[in-house]
Amino acid sequence: MKIAPGKSPASTRSGDCSRLLRLLAETYPDAHCELNYTNPLELLIATILSAQSTDKQVNIVTADLFRKYRSAADFANTPLPELESDLKRIGLFRNKAKAVQKACQILVEKYGGQVPNSMEALRELPGVGRKTANVVLGNAFSMNEGVVVDTHVARLSQRLGLTREEKPEKIEEALMKVVPRDQWAIFSHWIIWHGRRRCFARKPDCPSCELANDCPTFGQHDVTSPEPSQKRRK
Repeated sequence: MKIAPGKSPASTRSGDCSRLLRLLAETYPDAHCELNYTNPLELLIATILSAQSTDKQVNIVTADLFRKYRSAADFANTPLPELESDLKRIGLFRNKAKAVQKACQILVEKYGGQVPNSMEALRELPGVGRKTANVVLGNAFSMNEGVVVDTHVARLSQRLGLTREEKPEKIEEALMKVVPRDQWAIFSHWIIWHGRRRCFARKPDCPSCELANDCPTFGQHDVTSPEPSQKRRK
């Protein structure tokens, strides 16, 4: 089906995305990290496990995991085969078990079992890249050190005209230039929620989209067909 496209992306690329941010904030006032955790260590572990896995699947695994393992020392000292068995319901569980254990061994040896709150220190941990570090800093420590770029943020940033970059690090750099620093962490949640609820990778729900009038690629994908009475939002 053919639907008229939205506005030009020029304004967002030039740095004026205040209207887009307002619409996202109004649409998703309760947006938050959907990984379940109660402390920085649990969030660190959950985020490492989330690579190529859904938050839902990770939450199923960590519900039992976090009852059994209460500290970094618990993860560091358990026999690796036992940890692997506890993670076997999640993809790449052997590699993730090794990363979790090695990361926790470093936490015990260098940080007294605590999760450090710096980008440099976090990125020294096995299984932790810039995205994972941004998740931990932004959610566990309320620090805006960068923008989380996952598959949803990458896809929607391009569809919304915020960047033409394709590599995660370049996408993050572009977003950090147009999104105010105090909104870096929450911006990722807004975009991720929109990607999960409206702007799907396949058949995005353009007819129901709250951002329709501000989206330069509105209707340019294989969209969900609207109900007969449904029209583009005004």
